[in-house]
Amino acid sequence: MDMTTILLVRHGQTAWNREQRFRGQVDVPLDEMGLLQAAALGQRVAAAWKPAAIYASPLQRTLQTATPIAQACGLGIISHAGLVDIDFGACTGLSEAEFAAHYPQLASAWYERPHTVHFPGGESLADVHRRAVDMLNEVVAHHPDHTVVLVTHLVVCRVLLCHFLDLETDHFWKFEPAPASLSILEISTRGRLLRTLNDTAHLHPLAVGRGPKVVL
Repeated sequence: MDMTTILLVRHGQTAWNREQRFRGQVDVPLDEMGLLQAAALGQRVAAAWKPAAIYASPLQRTLQTATPIAQACGLGIISHAGLVDIDFGACTGLSEAEFAAHYPQLASAWYERPHTVHFPGGESLADVHRRAVDMLNEVVAHHPDHTVVLVTHLVVCRVLLCHFLDLETDHFWKFEPAPASLSILEISTRGRLLRTLNDTAHLHPLAVGRGPKVVL
């Protein structure tokens, strides 16, 4: 039985995560803690799996998260636009408070009915779903019976988890993958299995250590 294992990774922490800003497709780098998280994740993946390929969103924060994994596993990184974060359009860069103040009706819809929202000048969850699921199907077709790492963003992780569990994107807010977390998806001829959700065991030493505050 061919089974493709997907290691679904959210990128590490950035300054805009700490500030709770809509990051979208702005090329925000990892902060100091994010780089430590990425290093810990790379060690974790290399110790437990032998990935056949590593795919990442083309943004800096995802590539920085993927790099320690690639180095530890002796692989290159395949940049794929299907994994890029949602385009928040005119709302990009706003804090959650600014979003609520400037776009109160849109904010209400986003937090209560996210599947109905199309960001002005940007994308909707349907747009993200279309490209992310196409990318996932492409990966599964190209890597039967292998383990593949996908390094992406919070919105894309949520959308893919909804798809994987046959949920509509109105269930979007039911998932909260932490920065540098790992979720394990298994796909075979028997169907799909969510093996692990939001695993952050590799980050525990950072949370209790001396490093900068970790935002999970």
